[in-house]
Amino acid sequence: MKKEIVGSLFFVILFTYISSSFSEEANNVSFGIHFMVGGRYDNMRMCVASPAGAKGGPIADIMFDTKFRVNDNMSIAFNLPVMRPILFAAAFKMLQFEPQFSFEFRKNIKDDKDLIIGPGLGASFHYGPDYKSDKKDKGESFFAMGPFISGLFGYQFSGSSGKNKMFGLRAFYAPLFSGDSDLSPGTVVGGAVEGHFDFR
Repeated sequence: MKKEIVGSLFFVILFTYISSSFSEEANNVSFGIHFMVGGRYDNMRMCVASPAGAKGGPIADIMFDTKFRVNDNMSIAFNLPVMRPILFAAAFKMLQFEPQFSFEFRKNIKDDKDLIIGPGLGASFHYGPDYKSDKKDKGESFFAMGPFISGLFGYQFSGSSGKNKMFGLRAFYAPLFSGDSDLSPGTVVGGAVEGHFDFR
């Protein structure tokens, strides 16, 4: 299972690098980061911020964004999680990794101010114990994965530097499946507040 995790991470990072390089040559790409914090219901995975037996808890991450501009009204962004995968691997020997593509449709409301709405589609990868565990009493770790589906509603504007900033709300859902026949499929559903900041 660890080989599958490493292979998945390698593929996502390689795809991001190749796509970014190609798009940069076409001068239709921008880069940025975004912060997200919220909460989720999760009846499969252990939450390191919740007591044993709690189905879910708070969620937070910092993501590196590569955004491809399709036209004046639409962009496609690849959101690569950074903080949570590194933190979970280093501190808890776990994996929670949810990269996704976000489709952003833009509606101008005034000058450089836009409403942003659109779906997101990606994948959720997990390696670690179940929700009955806590940091002191962990159960057996297992691998699970499934599609990650989300929707974003945001407000975007350009600051004095000319770089775009966006604040929004994202709802998400992920069914998780494990190869262990003793584990039932999991359900993850929740929402988060996000802040996006372009630096190119």
